Amino acid sequence: MAEPAVRPVRRLRADAERSVRVILEAAERVLAADPGASMEQIAEAAGVARTTVHRRFASRQALIEALAESAVRQLAEAVEDGRPDTAPPLVSLHRITANVLRIKGAWSYALSRPDDEGGTAAAGWEQVGARCLELLGRARDEGLLDASVDLEWTRRVYYALIGEALHGPQDQQDQQDQQDPDALATLVVDTLLHGAGRRTGAN
Repeated sequence: MAEPAVRPVRRLRADAERSVRVILEAAERVLAADPGASMEQIAEAAGVARTTVHRRFASRQALIEALAESAVRQLAEAVEDGRPDTAPPLVSLHRITANVLRIKGAWSYALSRPDDEGGTAAAGWEQVGARCLELLGRARDEGLLDASVDLEWTRRVYYALIGEALHGPQDQQDQQDQQDPDALATLVVDTLLHGAGRRTGAN
């Protein structure tokens, strides 16, 4: 009996998806180092023929848009992995922060691009922002944030703290700890909730 024809089709689809993933990963590396890099340079870094890149992406702009969409999709998945609706707010906030630090660290170029209004990436950013506001609302309801806090402002501060955490330490002391996403998440969340002021009851 002949083998089902679907098997090679599935294998081809898997190969195509793997090829796209390799190209996007190479594009992130190359463009982070040189935003003006060409499709040929990206193909070389990916270890594929230039025609392969052009077959997957109609233009350099299409490649960059696909890169942004992929990165934002991963960011949204990282947020959902932190169970923002069901986990205790403090636990969820820490896990989401660590997840986001990992994704933003790996896709710094793709996630630093301005939103493309109306595009898939823009929709993903809106989803991430909405989920963040919802989680901060839960944190306020649980008493982790002041009842009168401005959630939009708090979100902006939270984003800024994540951005600063990704800059890394200025010297080599404790560099390994400072680059660990879980350690950085603890620092970000603690600063968001308590600031840099002296704790009540501290000696």
